[in-house]
Amino acid sequence: MTETDFLLCPPSTWHLIITPPAAGAWNMAVDEALLEGMRLESALPVVRLYAWEPPCLSLGYAQPAGDVDQEALRQFGWDLVRRPTGGRAILHTDELTYAVIGPHSEPRLAGSVLESYQRLSQALLDALHRLHVPAHSQAQALVPPGSDPKGAVCFEVPSNYEITVNEKKLIGSAQARRKDGVLQHGSLPLTGDLQRITQALVFPDATARQAAAERLSDRATTVAESLGLEIAWATAAQAFTDAFQERLNIRFTIRELTEPECQRVEALVAEKYANPSWTLRV
Repeated sequence: MTETDFLLCPPSTWHLIITPPAAGAWNMAVDEALLEGMRLESALPVVRLYAWEPPCLSLGYAQPAGDVDQEALRQFGWDLVRRPTGGRAILHTDELTYAVIGPHSEPRLAGSVLESYQRLSQALLDALHRLHVPAHSQAQALVPPGSDPKGAVCFEVPSNYEITVNEKKLIGSAQARRKDGVLQHGSLPLTGDLQRITQALVFPDATARQAAAERLSDRATTVAESLGLEIAWATAAQAFTDAFQERLNIRFTIRELTEPECQRVEALVAEKYANPSWTLRV
């Protein structure tokens, strides 16, 4: 189904969940609990907007835990979590994070990973344009010369249909498809120094660390850097809310996590996302 088809159809009803800043293990557990809920025939798709407190380094599903400098992480007071989605390391701080979760039957999430990425990227672009960020989405990523596709840092290299400004990556997204449904979540850095992540990753020596920090500065950006001014989290969240409704022709009903969802979240925190057997398993 194309974007034009969406606009010609009656609006679809989705849920909007906005949660307060929380620890990394809790944030990932919420995304998974909501994904599990898509097995119910009565479940509606969800857009969740959230933030992280304290700052948290997240690893991709299959990324080696050996990429992380555990002592540096402790010194900075940053959390560590492993995502249910792929990709490389992200330092979550000073950002807005979004998650889109829905059943396979939802037309906006149907088709291949790239097809659904493309549809959702139009809503992400619309949100940024509402913030006056001159962002673009390219079907085929332009990989800068000298990039290491196996490097530890997510934001160093753009992927297909990810969002860039002046060829610098702005939103990093990843998607997981399970039997229960589809989860796509992504990170929009609002402000701050993106090079900070290199201080908590392992490099052969100080020269390699500095080179990685410089590549990151050259190839990734924040909203504040793009605009020359800072945007409040609530302002960005409203732009996302409006853009998703208009671009995907959906109508949000706002809700909070239910008691059964909260119970499942706590179980997932204990059993998985705060458990070294998951975080350090690779």
